[in-house]
Amino acid sequence: MTDEQIAHNMGIAYSTLRTWRDKFSALSAALKKGKEIVDRQVENALLKRALGYNYTEKKYEQAQMSDEEYHLLQKVTVQKYKLEHPDATMEEIRLVELGVSRYKSVLVEERTKEVVPDTTAQIFWLKNRKPDVWRDKQQVEHSGGVTNTVIEMSQEERKKRIEELKAKLK
Repeated sequence: MTDEQIAHNMGIAYSTLRTWRDKFSALSAALKKGKEIVDRQVENALLKRALGYNYTEKKYEQAQMSDEEYHLLQKVTVQKYKLEHPDATMEEIRLVELGVSRYKSVLVEERTKEVVPDTTAQIFWLKNRKPDVWRDKQQVEHSGGVTNTVIEMSQEERKKRIEELKAKLK
């Protein structure tokens, strides 16, 4: 989040957060570190997208449990609830028991998929990481002298230059 968003979420004015940030170095360091973590995550995601990657897609379906499986799950769920809520009434425990679903998720398909490298991400990465090589506008230095342009030449100089160029073409 931006500092403005952080201030809003804290219920304080942005100017107050700025004052605190300037006054307390620990707060300033925490804000900076939090932003660096997210920056790293975005950098890593951009690199991953630029290079392409594989991932596993899993497909699940709901299947009805056997009676034995269902009753065991109910028992475990009730015991866990009793441990977490020692003062629970019998009615609450019965509601927990009835709330256990008879269905479970079963893995039915698993396949590896590929995300191909993204040229836009590659270009973005290279332009930012190696701007001297990948920027759109290249800086060219010219060390020689500049000759007169056609506009600066007299009529006679232009005719002479045209004749010289024609002679070279022959």
